[in-house]
Amino acid sequence: MIHQTAVIGSGAKIGENVEIGPHSVIDGAVTIADGCVIGANVVIEGEVSIGRNNRIGHGAIIGGEPQDVGFSPITRSRVEIGERNIIREQSTIHRGTTADSATKIGDENFLMVNAHVGQGGSAFSKDIPPFVIAAERNYVFGLNTIGLRRAGFSREQRDEIKRAFKLIYLSGLNTRQALEKSRESEWTEAGCEFLCFVSDAIAKRGICPLKRGANQETET
Repeated sequence: MIHQTAVIGSGAKIGENVEIGPHSVIDGAVTIADGCVIGANVVIEGEVSIGRNNRIGHGAIIGGEPQDVGFSPITRSRVEIGERNIIREQSTIHRGTTADSATKIGDENFLMVNAHVGQGGSAFSKDIPPFVIAAERNYVFGLNTIGLRRAGFSREQRDEIKRAFKLIYLSGLNTRQALEKSRESEWTEAGCEFLCFVSDAIAKRGICPLKRGANQETET
């Protein structure tokens, strides 16, 4: 079902059983495969291919220009998204920076609220815990402290997330040992979210390690 206020460009190809919410804009060479659910106020533009059964939250922006002051708007690049991904509200996925390049997301990924994908030359085959900055090849560089403040997390919540981050990445314990030690303490919802994600991830493909020498001691 496509809401009557959604704007669908003539070049877009929409599969079967696709839901598109109010005031969303689908414009350009966009292909959306069967079974996708797209929320309200979503913008998908440029050259974008989206596989089957993806869920895209309200206000997400996919296919926009990369955050690179040297990028030329006439550069042709694209976004490629696989199947069964969950992309939560306000997430941004920008297209590739160089000609004929692509920002690629595989299958069954979970992008949390306000996530951004588009770091140039980066690739990830392991899970990235929430609230962190990741780049290069499977590396975490620290907490996204600015993003946490902008998202309205309180000082207490930020401190709890930082405590969980330090236990997982800076305690000198391996991930399973750190999770075991976490059971010795009480955690609020913010810390539990971080730790539960890590616990689920190590049962599958593991989490990205901290880049050696990365400065994560930024005030949160």
